[in-house]
Amino acid sequence: MKKIVILAGILIGTVNAFGQKYLTQNGTINFYSETPLENIESVNNQVSSVLDTENGNIVFSLLIKAFSFEKALMQEHFNEKYLESEKYPKSTFKGSILDYSTYELSNEPTKVKIKGQLTIHGVTKEIEVNGSLTKTSDSKIKGESEFLVLLDDYNIKVPSAVSGNIAKEIKIKAIMNYEKFEK
Repeated sequence: MKKIVILAGILIGTVNAFGQKYLTQNGTINFYSETPLENIESVNNQVSSVLDTENGNIVFSLLIKAFSFEKALMQEHFNEKYLESEKYPKSTFKGSILDYSTYELSNEPTKVKIKGQLTIHGVTKEIEVNGSLTKTSDSKIKGESEFLVLLDDYNIKVPSAVSGNIAKEIKIKAIMNYEKFEK
């Protein structure tokens, strides 16, 4: 818990000091790997994120070890062999919603494009993804995005003996329920 509070403080500090901030410390990121032999799904409900509604800047941070799997052996292999979570303990995203000033948030999902730097497994790549923002109340905003990540782009190696069990392209789904950050 202490790590999450410190992480949230760092996130808030990385977003512009002006504007209205929305924060979550329990966002959700799911990933899904589909192959003919086996489907793998995992969820992380400890994602920290800050959205600045003044300028559309957005940051995410999550601990890799917080992903949970149905099978303990999958979780062990994920952390030790593929994502090497001792060496690369977290993943981050820092970017912005493109043309943010043209959007007006409402209680209906507003489609947005998000561009920024995604870091996984010690590798940072620029990505551009589709998402949506929905104003759920005066003090809450729901953000959602679904996109694909190529394992090769982030130097995540899968041994040939199990390559048929893990897709080369992983579907990522992010759901953030932001609340207004009051200082």
